[in-house]
Amino acid sequence: MENHSLPKLHIAPLFCLLFLTSLVNCQLNYTFYDDSCPSLTKIVRYGVWTAIANDTRMAASLLRLHFHDCFVNGCDGSVLLDGGEKNALPNLNSARGFEIIDSIKSNLEKACPGVVSCTDVLTLAAREAVYLVRTSTLYLPSIFGRREISFAIRMEPGSGRPDPSLDASFLQSLQSTCPNRNESNSNLAPLDASSSKFDNVYYKLLVNSSGLLRSDQALMSDNVTGSMVVGYSKFPFLFYKDFGASMVKMAGIGVITGSNGDVRKNCRVVN
Repeated sequence: MENHSLPKLHIAPLFCLLFLTSLVNCQLNYTFYDDSCPSLTKIVRYGVWTAIANDTRMAASLLRLHFHDCFVNGCDGSVLLDGGEKNALPNLNSARGFEIIDSIKSNLEKACPGVVSCTDVLTLAAREAVYLVRTSTLYLPSIFGRREISFAIRMEPGSGRPDPSLDASFLQSLQSTCPNRNESNSNLAPLDASSSKFDNVYYKLLVNSSGLLRSDQALMSDNVTGSMVVGYSKFPFLFYKDFGASMVKMAGIGVITGSNGDVRKNCRVVN
C-alpha cells in the first residue's frame, strides 16, 4: 500500500459543483456541519486513517458498507443497526467495518453530541477511505444533512457455480488457491488484484476475461458497458471522474432529512 499523507480536498470548478449538487436532495449541503461540528472531517479522517493503517482492506470495506446502506431503501444508516440488514445472508460474515463507524461516532459524540448522523459518518468515512488509497487525483465532494431510519430492515438470495465466461486458466488458479473444503475457511483469494489501492485494475482484468464474479464479467457482454470497461482500463482519469460523480449521486439515494428522521447516539441501536 502506498504511503499517503492525509490528503487535502481539491477545489472543483463552479460548473462541476452545480452539476453534482443537482444530483442529490436539495436539503443536503456542503456546509451543513461547519458551525455545529467543525471538527467532523478531522475526526472521521483520523479514524479512517488509523483503521486502514491497521488493515489495508478496510478502505474497500468502508466503501462497500456505504454502498450496501444506500442500495437497500436508500442512504439511511439502516445497515448499521444490529439485526436486520446487518445479519442478512449477503452481509453476514461479509460486510465489515461496523466497529470503525462506531468508534468514529463515539468520538464525534464527545466533540459535538447529538449532531452528526451515522449516515453522514458512513458517507464521509467511505470518501476518506477512497482518498487515502487512491493512486491519482480524485474529486469526491460530500454533501451532508442526512438523517437515519428509526427501525431495522430485514432482507433476504443465491447459488454458486463457476461463471462459464471466466477464463479457464484463471478459474484453475482460483480453485487451487481455494479448494472446496467444508472444514476450512482459511484459504482465501483476493477479489481484487490490487486490493490495497484504489485504481482501475478491476477493468483491466475484465478486458482480459479475468473478472472474478459472473456479474462483473457480464459487463463485457454488452456493447455499451463493454466500451466503458475498455475506456476505464485505458484511461484511469476517466474512471476517477465518473466514479466521483457516481459516488455523489449514490449518496443521495432515498435520503431522509430534517424531522423525517433521527440522529442516533449509537449507530447500532435506534434512539
